[in-house]
Amino acid sequence: MTRAADPVSPTHDLDDPDDHDVAARAAELVREAVLGDLARRVVAECGADVGLVGVPEELPGGRKHAEGMVLRHWAGTRADLLHDLAVPAGHGLGGRTLAERTPTWVPDYRAATTISHHYDAAVTAEDLYAMLTVPLLHGGTVHGVVYASLRAVVPLGDVRIAAVGRLAAAATRALAGAAAWGAQPTPTHPAPPAPPHPRRALPATPLTPREHEVLSWAATGRTNPEIAARLGLTCNTVTGYLKSAMRKLGVRNRTELALAARESGLIS
Repeated sequence: MTRAADPVSPTHDLDDPDDHDVAARAAELVREAVLGDLARRVVAECGADVGLVGVPEELPGGRKHAEGMVLRHWAGTRADLLHDLAVPAGHGLGGRTLAERTPTWVPDYRAATTISHHYDAAVTAEDLYAMLTVPLLHGGTVHGVVYASLRAVVPLGDVRIAAVGRLAAAATRALAGAAAWGAQPTPTHPAPPAPPHPRRALPATPLTPREHEVLSWAATGRTNPEIAARLGLTCNTVTGYLKSAMRKLGVRNRTELALAARESGLIS
């Protein structure tokens, strides 16, 4: 079984432009390998029928380029309509996840009323219904969006959602390491002063997709009963997710939780 491992630190001198070019190319190879492996593992380990990974890119749109992504990696597909599909931010389930930076799922993509339906033809060609999308988010940067899709109308369930979340978290760490590896050399002039309010570090134990979703709604001021009704959970379950998120972020109440989540880039 393969694992998405963090890239090994380079030993060459990145002050040399040639060495930097080599590092950048190596980092891109690591990135492609991690994303391709992620799509395959979603199918092999999480019970999904189709795994997809969207890579953020600027998409041509009108007079300027628009934020979006392209589906560059896939596993389990039968047709090719989803291959290399451009998805602007906010369009479909994955575009919504890219824009909102939070996991999203529906038991029946085709009947969902909370998303746009720009890609129904491609989804229908694959006979897909239940779908989960998770952002590969690190320090406020989205490195991609992973999809886990099933050819049945079923609740995705906390076990499957958590499994995809763990794979996404491991891939995100590897992608962040590759990005740092292939970054431009540090300039020789003095660094600018540190910002007065540095970004809070992400929790050592990542939030599960469910914890992240409950936290996102709580940060908008929704009460536990409102969140429970929206997500189809009990109030006790919502309380449990919030307490777990508080423990991971080291805070004591909902106000501190919302502040810590924004400072760490978990929510915008």
